[in-house]
Amino acid sequence: MTNVSLEESDRDLEALVKEVIELIRPALQADEGDVVLHEVNENTGEVTVELIGACVSCDASDQTMKAGIERVLKERVPEITSVHNLGEAIADEGTAVTL
Repeated sequence: MTNVSLEESDRDLEALVKEVIELIRPALQADEGDVVLHEVNENTGEVTVELIGACVSCDASDQTMKAGIERVLKERVPEITSVHNLGEAIADEGTAVTL
């Protein structure tokens, strides 16, 4: 796997993250899920995403986040330090609604 880093590209960090998410997206969509990019903090390297669709209620969503999305983003864009799921933050605050 080839790393995409800022040294090799004049594109910004958010553009690189979006590019990698587009590579990941088909695997999520194959299981009727998806991922939405909410924020890329270029100062800290933190990325905030939200799993949607079938990924929201899937028992494997934590595994998808850590072993899938976060791992691939960190491998392809070394500037990324962590990836957070917005859905987990909302649920932790007790404001999650299940329909």
